[in-house]
Amino acid sequence: MRVANITQLGIKELRGLARDPMLVVLIVYAFTLSIYTASTAMPETLNKAAIAVVDEDQSPVSSRIITAFYPPYFSIPKLISQREMDRRMDSGLDTFALDIPPNFQRDLLAGRSPTIQLNVDATRMSQAFSGGGYVQSIVSSEVSEFVNRYRAAMTVPVELTLRARFNQELNKGWFGAIANVISSITMLSIILTGAALIREREHGTIEHLLVMPVTPTEIMLSKIWSMGLVVLAASAFSLVFVVQGVLAVPIEGSLTLFLFGAALHLFAMTCMGIFLATIAGSMPQFGLLLMLVLLPLQVLSGGVTPRESMPQIIQDIMLAAPNTHFVILAQSILFRGAGVDVVWPQFAALLVTGLAFFYLALNRFRQFLK
Repeated sequence: MRVANITQLGIKELRGLARDPMLVVLIVYAFTLSIYTASTAMPETLNKAAIAVVDEDQSPVSSRIITAFYPPYFSIPKLISQREMDRRMDSGLDTFALDIPPNFQRDLLAGRSPTIQLNVDATRMSQAFSGGGYVQSIVSSEVSEFVNRYRAAMTVPVELTLRARFNQELNKGWFGAIANVISSITMLSIILTGAALIREREHGTIEHLLVMPVTPTEIMLSKIWSMGLVVLAASAFSLVFVVQGVLAVPIEGSLTLFLFGAALHLFAMTCMGIFLATIAGSMPQFGLLLMLVLLPLQVLSGGVTPRESMPQIIQDIMLAAPNTHFVILAQSILFRGAGVDVVWPQFAALLVTGLAFFYLALNRFRQFLK
């Protein structure tokens, strides 16, 4: 095995990637706009939900209720008529429509239990589930304060002092940005190496390589280092200029340590990409195979939901996946500022799984070339 062959073949792969505009666009999108969107768009959070109010009472208590809805959870309430309520909701203009009936304040002061109608657009599931509880809490609080004629904080027997570590603002956007960088590294490492091998087959250049004085190991290593280098450089750019620069997400740990772990992860995942490409006969088949592989890898690795909430057998099985250890490593370094003394088990696991995938991929690649 000669280093010169591996270097020249890798440069050839980089030139081939540069001539593929769709893959270049995918790389740029995955490490810029996709990360910005994942950080700023939070569908699971109630944020500027559209609400309209039909005030048929025109009383001080109804005015208190209306003015209690304000950003960032809700947009400024729209005062509409009862005839407009259904039409606006059918048009998708409002997520919530609150109808305060006539004589609401009079019935309230008389000791009766008047009813306020709340219409919810349940097609907006994330806002509908959490927003209904917010609206009920706000209305109940304002009505209670109006009836009792004073505003007071609720007293509890035990006071809980909250100290949030690693994300003092409890900003979900911080997690979204980092998690998307991790998932993009995993996704593109498989796609680029697999596409590079299938591109050789579809263009007929694989036969040219077979008549050259190069070995399967050299061919495979050239694809690994070239595609891995592209993803590693793109992820470093994204962390520095997009995550830290544009989104102002603080990075607690060492970027150098994270990139070293990312390089080990890329070694394992690029081998997996080559292995999958040898199974798929064409690019469409490779795309279908990715759907079966990437989705479980991303969901069950702990990047979307905590591994502790999964069944124990799933946790044990996913220890064989490199990105499970990479998610643990990345979150420990980038969120909690962990050092080598904390994450060395994940480094060792990535090295072992990477070598195992390299062995499997190399054997399959040799059969693919025959």
